[in-house]
Amino acid sequence: MKPLNEQITEVISHEPVALFMKGTPQMVMCGNSQRALRALHAAGAPIATVDILVDARIREELSAISGWPTIPQVFVDGELLGGADITEELYESGELQRKLDDALGAERSQDVKVVALQLS
Repeated sequence: MKPLNEQITEVISHEPVALFMKGTPQMVMCGNSQRALRALHAAGAPIATVDILVDARIREELSAISGWPTIPQVFVDGELLGGADITEELYESGELQRKLDDALGAERSQDVKVVALQLS
C-alpha cells in the first residue's frame, strides 16, 4: 500500500479536477464543500471527490502538500485553485469555465466520482 501523501499527490496529479471535501457528493457534510461542488458542477467539470472526514490524517497530509489550511480544496489539472469562495468567484466571472476549457477541452465528461484512499 502506498503512503497516504503519495495517494493524495496521485489524485491531484492524475484527476483533471479534484475536490477534497467534507463528505461525498451524495452526502455533503459542509456548506463550503457544497458551494465548491455546485460551482464545479455548474461549470461542467468532471469531478473526482475525496472525503477528508474518513480519517484526520487525510486533511493533515493534504494541507502539508498544498500549503492551504482549509477545506474544501479544489485542484484543476494538478494546480490548487483554492476553496469555496475562490471557486465560486471564478465560476461567476467565467474564469472557471475558461480554465477547464484550457486544461480539459470544451468537450469533456461531466462525471462525478468518489475516490477512496487506502488507509491502514
